[in-house]
Amino acid sequence: MPRVRIEFTVEPFVDGHPGDHVVAAWSAVEGHGCELVTGPFSAETEVPERAAADIVADVVRAALSHGADRVSFQVERLDS
Repeated sequence: MPRVRIEFTVEPFVDGHPGDHVVAAWSAVEGHGCELVTGPFSAETEVPERAAADIVADVVRAALSHGADRVSFQVERLDS
């Protein structure tokens, strides 16, 4: 099954003090049963390709509904 890496940034972001909008976006990914790796500027997860669009949509909805100003993504196919 093809897999993709979804990397995203939710702003505003203050390292060590994520706001509700950041935590909501992270929770959206975890709600899909995906492992999330958070870093100083972004978070990422690896998921089946067929789940990627739903996860991205849920991250956007969660972040914006909790006050995010910007949500940026990179989606990369891992199994070419």
